[in-house]
Amino acid sequence: MKKLTILTIAAAMMILMSSFASAQTANGTLTVNATVNSSIKLVFNSDLAGVTLTSGAGTNTATLDFGAVSAFGALGANITRTVIAGTSFTVSTPVDVNVTKANSASANYTMAAKLGAADAVNTWQVGGVTVTNAGFNNITLTGAYASNVAEAIAITVPFTTANGTVISNTILFQATAN
Repeated sequence: MKKLTILTIAAAMMILMSSFASAQTANGTLTVNATVNSSIKLVFNSDLAGVTLTSGAGTNTATLDFGAVSAFGALGANITRTVIAGTSFTVSTPVDVNVTKANSASANYTMAAKLGAADAVNTWQVGGVTVTNAGFNNITLTGAYASNVAEAIAITVPFTTANGTVISNTILFQATAN
């Protein structure tokens, strides 16, 4: 009888242990939705005929440094200078702007630019178009996607500007799919 009781207890323990050892399961379903939006991307690259970007090539935040500029005398490589009738001089260099698209039927884009801050002394141009901080001015009306487009960045400096004056501003670019 003791053996039977011990066997019965052992069998009960094995049944309990097997029920604890078996894995518990649960099921669920997740429905996933996404809506694709068209998008465009603008990046700056150094132009082979221009001054190499100081930083940010291949991104949408780059830096261009003309270095020391003057109406007469030596300039850095790939800078063009024009002296304007003894009143001012302009320095310029091309910078590549590349706009790409994704998931869009847009055939081309419009690009505009403006200055980040007012400059009451110097005149700024992008692609031959004067830009100020008052608002965006169109630079390109039908830009081609996925190609480097050389845009001349130019600053006109009056002869009255003091030696050692640092000229600095930010040019904001805006590309809009057509």
